[in-house]
Amino acid sequence: MELDIQIKKGLGNILFGMPVEEVVALLGEPTQVESLDNAADETTTVLHYEDDGLSLFFEGDNPTLQCIDLSNTDATLFGAEIFDMTEAEIVQLMISHNYVEQDIENEDWGERRITFNEGNIDFYLDQNDLLSIIWGI
Repeated sequence: MELDIQIKKGLGNILFGMPVEEVVALLGEPTQVESLDNAADETTTVLHYEDDGLSLFFEGDNPTLQCIDLSNTDATLFGAEIFDMTEAEIVQLMISHNYVEQDIENEDWGERRITFNEGNIDFYLDQNDLLSIIWGI
């Protein structure tokens, strides 16, 4: 599987807007399937690929891929091995690609979140180590 993060587009050949069936045809059967109810009385279907450090979130009447949560340390962003980078290096990488506006928050559970709203992408860190990246449409 290609692990190239594409902001607002997807991950490699897994693209936002794809239906569940198309993603499963590309990745195979998930390790786990989860259904979550949200505040708008809609159901979110989450496909977990635990060996790949990947969770895919599908929403809508005809569920399509809307969001990806990735913890696979082989992933790249803008050609850089993102999980090998420090917080400062991640911020600099994003700024160098014109994602400037950022929000930084220390979560109650102890992780630090850096959000770049223009890219709809969050980086979760613990002690300067990148743990996961969540991004969507």
